[in-house]
Amino acid sequence: MEEKTKNNATRTLLLLGDEAIAQGAIDAGLSGVYAYPGTPSTEITEYIQQNAIARERGIHSRWATNEKTAMEAALGMSFMGKRSLVCMKHVGLNVCADPFVNSAMTGVNGGVVVLVADDPSMHSSQDEQDSRFYGKFAMIPTFEPSNQQEAYDMMAYAFEYSEQQCLPVLMRVTTRMAHSRAVVKVAETPRPENALNYDSVAANWVLLPANARRRNDKVTAQQAQLEEDAAGSKYNRLTLPPTGRAPLGIIASGIAYNYVQEALAQQDDTNVGLLKVSQYPLPKKLVRQLLDSCEKVMVVEEGQPFIEEQVRGVFESQNIFGRLTGELPRTGELTPDCVKQALAQLSIVNSQLSTDNVFAASPIVAPRPPQLCQGCGHRDVYTALNEVLKEFENPRVFGDIGCYTLGFLPPYRAIHSCVDMGASITMAKGASDAGQWPAVAIIGDSTFTHSGMTGLLDAVNENADITVIISDNLTTAMTGGQDSAGTNKFEAICRGLGVADEHLHVVVPLPKNMPEITQIIRDEINYHGVSVIIPRRECIQTFKRHAKAKK
Repeated sequence: MEEKTKNNATRTLLLLGDEAIAQGAIDAGLSGVYAYPGTPSTEITEYIQQNAIARERGIHSRWATNEKTAMEAALGMSFMGKRSLVCMKHVGLNVCADPFVNSAMTGVNGGVVVLVADDPSMHSSQDEQDSRFYGKFAMIPTFEPSNQQEAYDMMAYAFEYSEQQCLPVLMRVTTRMAHSRAVVKVAETPRPENALNYDSVAANWVLLPANARRRNDKVTAQQAQLEEDAAGSKYNRLTLPPTGRAPLGIIASGIAYNYVQEALAQQDDTNVGLLKVSQYPLPKKLVRQLLDSCEKVMVVEEGQPFIEEQVRGVFESQNIFGRLTGELPRTGELTPDCVKQALAQLSIVNSQLSTDNVFAASPIVAPRPPQLCQGCGHRDVYTALNEVLKEFENPRVFGDIGCYTLGFLPPYRAIHSCVDMGASITMAKGASDAGQWPAVAIIGDSTFTHSGMTGLLDAVNENADITVIISDNLTTAMTGGQDSAGTNKFEAICRGLGVADEHLHVVVPLPKNMPEITQIIRDEINYHGVSVIIPRRECIQTFKRHAKAKK
């Protein structure tokens, strides 16, 4: 949806939260986005890749091999004075934690925004990690928009603030914000990109201990100013009760602020204090004002009790409620209904809301577990692997992050572990070191280049007794079919890492090739050293899209 106002000054677009962030970055003078695909952050980079202005300007938007390389490349662009955006899901922040934390020590020249999409309720993730803790840990400013318009507007502010403070900034969104749509007013004309400049102070970017200690003192000293800025930020709003004293005050952040607004809009008593938090460090000055005006305070935040723990720790009040005290669920996403129930429990919202207006899950909707697509090459890989492993006592198969993780479910029941990106090979090696045989690792093509190559090098260096299956479907399938960094390079990579040619095989996973594939798997398991098998067949979904495009 696109409209123009009468004076053509602005446009309105119907955007996902991810798309609003992407458009905001382009309009703020972005020069490069660096990312590895991961739900719910993927659409940001895809939007920039498809955007006409981004193409016209030559804004960098190619996928990185992993989040660490993305963060480091963004720092390189910042070193030259230009604005860069780094995008990832929450567990990706673990992968790039080394350069992310050190980026506070180097500072920035051009603005850097690190966009992290958290996934409460673990819709497509291994955990519910809350990235705000990383911002506090690294001592960098953190932003958390509460709606799509704010996400768009906040990008320009974040880049400006990054350059003003000479620090990267973290912007945190959650799944509901990333994947819900709203009408957003956007600028008619994007800001120009920064010019190249050579103003970076070399000593800041060379983290020898003497330089790092100096920078650490400076960044630590900045914290008071960052908190003062948060207290005066237009994105943090304090509304004190009109009577001067209220039975309840609410601290709400991110998308949870909307749930609070919805609940308050449906009740008569407006004598409630409300503090909206969208810029961190936590503005303790505003929190103190709210606490002084309210008998009780409830903290409503998506994710872990990040604000709640700080408020309880700093102000030592017993009248603070939220996830830690049980009024709100300790895990999982918040919903408008559970927020209404919590407020009703504290007798603030009309009690009718907690009964009549709360909707239970429909009894006629049955959950359907995910499954590998019909025609998927991973199916044939697992069929062959299971057939061979019947011949061995106590085989163990170490899996990884990707579509093929579904091999854990019926009918295959083919893998025994899935921990993090790249863990399959290193776990198989560790199991082999412990005496396990056979030890098999199965990893996807994109995951292998993301973080599996170093594990394979460890295995080669010790000639570990493992069989590695790189199930290559020629794309990053789980996140929608993005380019895979190692496509058509895997044999060369494995040879370069030291895998012997006679134990490096490429097969085509099809039922007609099952005798060949099962024999190769059998032979390589019985070879007591490192072997690699690469079943290669295009993802059925991208194959369909490519076939349709040809027509």
